[in-house]
Amino acid sequence: MLTNVKLNKNMRSVSIVGIGATPFFNGVENPTYKGLTNGELFGHAALDAMADAGVEPRDVQYFFHGSANPHVLNHCITPNLQVADWFGMRGKGSISHSEGCCTGYIALEEAVFAVASGAYDIVLSGCSEQGTGMPDGNTPAFMRVPLTSEVLFPDLDSIFDRAYGRYLGGGPGMNHDDWINYYAKENHLSKETIDDVLAHQAYDFRRAAALCPRAIRRKTYDEMAKEAGYDDVWEYMRSSNNPKMTQYLRTSSDSCVADGAAACIVVPTEMAKEFTDKPVKVLGIGASVLDAIVPHLEKKATAEAARQVFELTGLTADDIDLLYVNDFIGSSAFLAAEEIGYLPKGEGWKYVLDGRIAYDGDKPMNTNGGRTSYGHAFGASGMADIFEAVTQMRGEAGERQVKKLPKRTFLRGFGGAQNVRAIILESDF
Repeated sequence: MLTNVKLNKNMRSVSIVGIGATPFFNGVENPTYKGLTNGELFGHAALDAMADAGVEPRDVQYFFHGSANPHVLNHCITPNLQVADWFGMRGKGSISHSEGCCTGYIALEEAVFAVASGAYDIVLSGCSEQGTGMPDGNTPAFMRVPLTSEVLFPDLDSIFDRAYGRYLGGGPGMNHDDWINYYAKENHLSKETIDDVLAHQAYDFRRAAALCPRAIRRKTYDEMAKEAGYDDVWEYMRSSNNPKMTQYLRTSSDSCVADGAAACIVVPTEMAKEFTDKPVKVLGIGASVLDAIVPHLEKKATAEAARQVFELTGLTADDIDLLYVNDFIGSSAFLAAEEIGYLPKGEGWKYVLDGRIAYDGDKPMNTNGGRTSYGHAFGASGMADIFEAVTQMRGEAGERQVKKLPKRTFLRGFGGAQNVRAIILESDF
């Protein structure tokens, strides 16, 4: 029985009772959102999560603020201090944290530990990122200029061990192709087959994003192919309209940088029904961290984090109904699904070609469109996945609702040279 599962010895069970999220967008170019500050963005998501849980700011005892890169993107190193006034939390305890693209998943982990320990009963955890731009350094921070690769790559390099690790700016293609190249050789798949698999995965994720009002990219590939003069969408996917970036990955398998925020409210499970009739329990969290010098680090860290959470909960991959994978490297989606056991080893590519991982398939994944279509707001993306997971588990996803109401959802977060988290959620209604 899992009804009284605890996250660890002497720790109490924790549930998510409120969620909130902004759309993902380009804040430099989109006139609707241009000029928003980090505090305003975070505040919108935080207040939505509070409203969803039926609580007021005065009820929240502590909050966490996550951002992958607050120094470059917002010219601050303690963003929690600068956002509190925007959602009624002045003077409340808080902390900021940054773990690259894994920040959103660790945001849930931090909140869960704070409640599971007994230190607090009502905790808000959120993430806000303005990934499309940065302050120009001479004007107020809400007046932003585009974030360029000349700034981004030298900055990202600082998350790696530069004395002994692989230089990120010198070989992103090598990092991005590492796992898919290994997989192709291991399973004797041609480059043409891998190309087809990644095209189908991107196609189905975009179908989901087209139905998600918060996604940054909502135009389907069928529409894009028609506009470009192609009758066959797969011919379009293989064309120069979708150019290759590396040996394997095309632009359709690359993340779309965005601005956005998401947040959640967590409480002890025994209190959860006081806030909502559809609480979602955090059954367990597994964690693994490897530096970029480790060969096949994403594969190894994913396997270890998954092992931990399955051991902790007593579940297996057969118990999982829905999967979310941080796919800022597009091939990570079905590869991580295999490593977790959600798809059979060496067979995941077939599931992709058959459309089975689509939101309307029997093994649904990334029902918001993933990083390639929903968008990638760095630190906020993981929390946006949690927002989508809870939405699906409540049966509130509208046209993109999966066929079988998910009882248990697995989330695999990855990022920050390189943190991996494996989280299992379970509906408690």
